[in-house]
Amino acid sequence: MEFVLLIIIGIVLGITTIIPGISVATMAVAFNVYNRLINVIVPDIKKIFAAWMFWLPLVIGGAAGIVLGSKVLTILFENFNVPAYWFFIGVIAGSIPAVYSSIRRPGSVLPSVSSIICCLCAVGAMVFLAMLKPEEGTTVYTELTLPVFGLLALAGALGALAMIIPGISGAFLLLIMGMYRTVLQAVSDLNILLLIPVILGAGAGILTGAAFVRFLLAKAPEQTYGAVLGLVAGSVFVLYPGGFGDGIAIVISVVCLFIGFFISFFMGKRQAKTNQLR
Repeated sequence: MEFVLLIIIGIVLGITTIIPGISVATMAVAFNVYNRLINVIVPDIKKIFAAWMFWLPLVIGGAAGIVLGSKVLTILFENFNVPAYWFFIGVIAGSIPAVYSSIRRPGSVLPSVSSIICCLCAVGAMVFLAMLKPEEGTTVYTELTLPVFGLLALAGALGALAMIIPGISGAFLLLIMGMYRTVLQAVSDLNILLLIPVILGAGAGILTGAAFVRFLLAKAPEQTYGAVLGLVAGSVFVLYPGGFGDGIAIVISVVCLFIGFFISFFMGKRQAKTNQLR
């Protein structure tokens, strides 16, 4: 029974993986599997294989969620580009209260000065990235070249590292780097050649980054979550599509904005009840 339940959780996490703005780690907390995942991601083959009854169903479900979700998102980007981005912005806005609760000091509504500074620095970094963002977001690469290989490997590494940190979306980092649509299309088309560097980079990012993330969350949780809050809030500047569209698209975009907000907001409330990160 637990095996089947973990597959279902894996499907949800897989779909979450490819949605910019939604943190896989946050969802893992909601399903009470975050701590077990962090403890499994270690450079110890024996320990990894010993926990196969836990991670194998998550991997199976996650792969299914990524493949199915990528096809749906590909259609959305091709036909409803602006409303899709407003949905993601709503998701980000709705997640801010949950992330903020992670840096708020006990008995106070305000965080520490150091976490505020980290937050402002992260917001500044996101605004800077938004200024560098290409007009249409990205070019979709369909052929593997050496430069594309390097970009995809780097994107996979950073995306995997981001997925370990609660509040940060790996798909969102891919979006910033201009590789999100390429990876999404490659998954949807099962373009193995383009996926190889992504998988290699992701493996390296997870193995080398998990210990570092555990160290940051253990030694400086307030400052780390302060930076997370800044990245989440500042990501709105990066995703902003330039308007709500024209005609009926305006109504659809506004509806998508509110839907994304409420979905993410209520997930955040669930996270607060099952908070195992600190």
